[in-house]
Amino acid sequence: MKALYIDCCVRGEESRSARLAQAFLENLSPEYEVTHRRLMEEALYPLTAETLRQRDALLAQGRTDHPRFRFAHEIAEADLVIMAAPFWDLSFPALLKVYIEQVSVDGITFGSTESGLQGLCRASQLVFLTTRGGFYTGDAMEMGSRYLDALHTFFGIGAYTCIAADGMDVAGFDAAASLAAAIDRAKALARTF
Repeated sequence: MKALYIDCCVRGEESRSARLAQAFLENLSPEYEVTHRRLMEEALYPLTAETLRQRDALLAQGRTDHPRFRFAHEIAEADLVIMAAPFWDLSFPALLKVYIEQVSVDGITFGSTESGLQGLCRASQLVFLTTRGGFYTGDAMEMGSRYLDALHTFFGIGAYTCIAADGMDVAGFDAAASLAAAIDRAKALARTF
């Protein structure tokens, strides 16, 4: 089985979100072959009028095998999708949104039908692992997890789970305990796959 780990932990080894993701991955069944997609190492750029024209022309020609669609195929063919990113500016780093723009491809990750849009990804679950400086679980100002929850439906991914460690930067709060509790939840979830 294929697991796709989409890593947007821009601080690398210093990232608390990366530590959370590592705990998940270390407890994932060895039946999964994990592809680690490090977004910080990819040449990802926001879509522009020119790149949209190029993409639309390729799709009109039915050329979904073009290399520009490799990330879309990768996520569509995964059995499990794991994303890790810190909470930034009420959401997640822009790099993750740029990646999502690249993988949102009609005919690969979703399809347009007479009855509306239909997700084409085969993953059973999208797991989002994140750490937040303040307290945002269940808060209307938290847009990152809410966005990914909608994305899993759009892509046809079976279920969505977010594991977050809140309060990482709150003075006087036990951030280490919050992260440890989130790591325990991540380990427990990974063992269910």
